[in-house]
Amino acid sequence: MKSIVMGYPGRGVEAWKLQERDVPKPGPGQVLVRIRAASVNFRDLRIAQGAYGGPAKQGLVVLSDGAGEIAALGPGVTRYAVGDRVASTYYPTWNAGPYRAEVEDVGLGIGDQDGVLAEYALLSAHGIVRIPDTLGFEQAAALPCAAVTAWQALFEGSSRLLPGSSVVVQGTGGVSLFAAQLARATGHRVIATSSSAAKLERLGGLGITDRINYRETPQWHEQVLHLTGGQGADLVIDVGGGATLASSLAATRGGGRIAVVGLLGGAGPTIDPLPILFRTVTVEGVHVGSLAMFESLLRAVERSKLQPVIDRVFELPDAAQALAALAAGEHFGKLVIRVP
Repeated sequence: MKSIVMGYPGRGVEAWKLQERDVPKPGPGQVLVRIRAASVNFRDLRIAQGAYGGPAKQGLVVLSDGAGEIAALGPGVTRYAVGDRVASTYYPTWNAGPYRAEVEDVGLGIGDQDGVLAEYALLSAHGIVRIPDTLGFEQAAALPCAAVTAWQALFEGSSRLLPGSSVVVQGTGGVSLFAAQLARATGHRVIATSSSAAKLERLGGLGITDRINYRETPQWHEQVLHLTGGQGADLVIDVGGGATLASSLAATRGGGRIAVVGLLGGAGPTIDPLPILFRTVTVEGVHVGSLAMFESLLRAVERSKLQPVIDRVFELPDAAQALAALAAGEHFGKLVIRVP
């Protein structure tokens, strides 16, 4: 079978190579999935650069997010049948409940665990979800990391969003766009930021009317305050980390919440805790989510007929181009690789 593996660890967009491998056979509790599509995340670029959890294992099949149909069942698997349409989960051992540190020990496409960018992938029967008929394989492959992260940030946090709450999303990457779509689909107000006028225009096409160009308005939190009548947003989904967290704090209402979902801007300087304390702002780290959260997301996607925003679809031999496009940062939505 054709696979994309880590051929040259640490070389970034040049790290991947196409390799022929034998089709694996499922063992007890496993399923063999005929992968039809996979998507890339920022962590995949960091793994290729050797900057995520240490050096990547040479020959490791890459990527965590994939979708396809079950081709074979291992002994003891009764919940699924051959032909079922399924997607991988980012954390195969996090089925439900709160985050536990040990879920990090088993992740697809990192450590010793092969990922999904191959014609066939061996996955745990406890680490997959059925995908609804409203989604094709390419759309479903966009969900496991970014959409589940957005779902947890919006609906699984310490404080529930009330109807009509205001949500700030930063940029137009996968998590931000999924958060914007899910928030709108559930009746919340979305305020979006971007440095690109063209991307802000495309956000308008998704029905987002409150848009801020943070290159033109560096103090973008002041515009958030203006749009919310001086109160601030109920929830800010922060993807920038050290580069944006201070502004996110300034843009959040007293008693509001910030979901830190990324570190695109790096770790940054020490954050002043005074606004957290005296305005009782909750700052939560959100790192993807459980299988149960994924299933809740899928029910909402099916009911609302939400369609993921996909920027480009690449063919398997051109998979490295998807990684390069991610590194360039010009995409609007998810970058997907089709597995023919």
